[in-house]
Amino acid sequence: MLVLVVVGALLAVGYYKSKHDSSAAPPSGADTGGGSGRYVALGDSYTSAPRTGKQSGSPAGCARSDNNYPHLVSAKLKPAKFVDVSCSGATTDDLTDTQSTRNGSNPPQFDSVTADTTLVTLGIGGNDVGFIALAQTCVTAHESASPCKDRLTAGGKDQLADRISEAAKKVGSALDQIHKKAPKARVVVVGYPTVLPDGDGCWPVLPLGSGDVAYLRDALGKLNDALSDQAKSHDAGFADTAQPSKGHDVCANSDVKWIEGVIPTSSAAALHPNARGEAGMAGVVESVLGVH
Repeated sequence: MLVLVVVGALLAVGYYKSKHDSSAAPPSGADTGGGSGRYVALGDSYTSAPRTGKQSGSPAGCARSDNNYPHLVSAKLKPAKFVDVSCSGATTDDLTDTQSTRNGSNPPQFDSVTADTTLVTLGIGGNDVGFIALAQTCVTAHESASPCKDRLTAGGKDQLADRISEAAKKVGSALDQIHKKAPKARVVVVGYPTVLPDGDGCWPVLPLGSGDVAYLRDALGKLNDALSDQAKSHDAGFADTAQPSKGHDVCANSDVKWIEGVIPTSSAAALHPNARGEAGMAGVVESVLGVH
């Protein structure tokens, strides 16, 4: 049963750690806030934030919370219009295609990006890497094992690195499309917070061997690096949530962690941001936007 929980929790996004120390400011655009502008939030489950608040909007299968970072940012900005279409399990394909969930279908997220949109936040890319297929091979009963690393780097080729590169290209293309659909909008790519700690991890609380903890931590850092690079090269800002969340990972004490462990100590989903984490992510986005 523990393995099933781990696998299910790993499906949506995976683990992320960034090496960036600051967030780049997004390009200037039309005003958003104080009763003006239109803010659209796009993303996956680290944006929708399952079970961190009350269900918001439809379909229910997106597990979108009214306490996620887009809602918190909107509450601070007070735009004239706020639309959150983030959805658990989303990939970059779901920006342009309808996403089927266990409870309803989410229209293409880009449908909400209109010419009068003045702010877009985008938190996506993890599911494109393919953690769903990898999850079962990562869980181990041996503290120092590295089944994922052994399999994914066999023959001298790092499959995860290749998948991260492809995901980054898709995010870059998505940013170009956002600018085309909403030429007045400020666009901010929201990186993923730190999930895995420095060191060997906390086996068996988190049943990943030390070798895979290091491998996944480094690989997921590369994903955040790639997202930051795409933001910079496609006229978008980057909200680095990894740096401020260091020490708030799945192995941290329940009163400080931003990311829940295999067995959540709050109402949030396993291995996903809790309410504290979403508030922290909102603070980073607000800082990038210059909102105080």
